[in-house]
This record gives sequence, C-alpha cells and structure tokens, in this order.
Amino acid sequence: MKARLFTDGGARGNPGPAAYGYVLEAGDGTVLAAHGETIGVATNNVAEYSALVEGLRKAAELQLNEMRGSLKVKNEALRGLWREAMRLATTFDKITYNAVRREHNELADQLVNEALDAEGL
Repeated sequence: MKARLFTDGGARGNPGPAAYGYVLEAGDGTVLAAHGETIGVATNNVAEYSALVEGLRKAAELQLNEMRGSLKVKNEALRGLWREAMRLATTFDKITYNAVRREHNELADQLVNEALDAEGL
C-alpha cells in the first residue's frame, strides 16, 4: 500500500511546552491515522523528530511498506530520536522525506496546536 506521512512538531518557546502531530494518508488521500500529543518541555527539533518517530510507528503498525529514504543529523541531542526513526524506517521497502510548507500540512499542524491547547500551554 502506498502511503504518505505528514508530520509536524512545535514548541511554544524553544525549548518550551511541546507537541507533535502526524497524519498518515493512503495514496488516494484517505486519512488512515491522525494523532497529536504533548511531550512536555522540549525543543522544536525534538518535537519534529517525535512526530516522525510516532508517525513511522503507526505506519509500521498498519504495515505500510512502500517507502524509502534517509536522514542526516548533526545535533547530538537528537541522535536517540534519529536512531529510532532510522530503525523504524528499515521496516519499509521505500521511504522519502520531504519538507512540506505549513499551508500544505494543515492537519498535522492543527494536531500540534490542539494538543498544546488541551494542556493549557
């Protein structure tokens, strides 16, 4: 099954109260899963990687396997999340990573903000 994973993470302050959101879509645009959650105090980058890891976990759970790709991490503080994302990525045949502008990633961005708002952050 071909699928797309949209992710977003944000912190109100950097670091500050943080959350991530992901949206997993089938190739035809049908939403297979969408989730947003707070992660405590973290940086924007930690929130972004958390979104990626959790989105990949959900994709693996749903056994989506036509993705491919690679990542480069320079910040040592992100290395654990990077390793987990790479481990999860190996479960797929193909995976690609693309930066998507906020206006084309509205639902994932909305999930981040809803999670933060729900916590009063």
